[in-house]
Amino acid sequence: MNNSSRLRLYIDSPDTAVWARYLGSGFFYGVTTNPKLLYQQGIPNTVGNLAGLAQTAFDLGAQEIHLQVWGGAAEPMLAIGRQLAALDSRVSVKVPITAEGLLCARQLIDEGAMVTLTAVHAAVQLLPVIALNAAYAAPYLGRMNDAGLDGLDELLAMQQMLTHLGSSTRLLVASIRQLSDLAALARQGLDTFTLLPGLVEELLTNPQTLKAAAEFEEKAAS
Repeated sequence: MNNSSRLRLYIDSPDTAVWARYLGSGFFYGVTTNPKLLYQQGIPNTVGNLAGLAQTAFDLGAQEIHLQVWGGAAEPMLAIGRQLAALDSRVSVKVPITAEGLLCARQLIDEGAMVTLTAVHAAVQLLPVIALNAAYAAPYLGRMNDAGLDGLDELLAMQQMLTHLGSSTRLLVASIRQLSDLAALARQGLDTFTLLPGLVEELLTNPQTLKAAAEFEEKAAS
């Protein structure tokens, strides 16, 4: 399915049962994951397992999957990143925005890989992302708030930087904990978000909507 909407929503989970439930709807652009989420699902963090997940995601209708490198230093991260990029052109290689991660990301981008610089926690961190022309930057809204920042303001500042500098980088907003923040950011023109399964479920099960739908069914049957 070709989703041409400017809006891109992702499922932030390696749980293929969740993918099977929602990807066929067509309103999710893809999936994202990271070593922590894999660990929580009991999935060993290997390139082979990530290759299998990528194929499953594409078979279920995902247009992209974001898979994260590991290794700490630039060279081991680069070795993993090259393997992930080679899996499919629809794989975006996630790289933490550390000094070593930026070295890795630069090489991957120079080699033609799609790269997501992740774990962004402040607006100023977007400058190297823009300089490298990465495809995505993934700021962590909830964690910015936890650190005492106004996460919404930081994200709006990031979006302004992208606009004013003419960057094609997309903000892939992660660590969203409530739907009101999602709506607030969308009102300001942000258009790319990844949602944990619980928030996806909340988005699709508004109690008043379910009540109205049940009433429609009751009247239709009477």
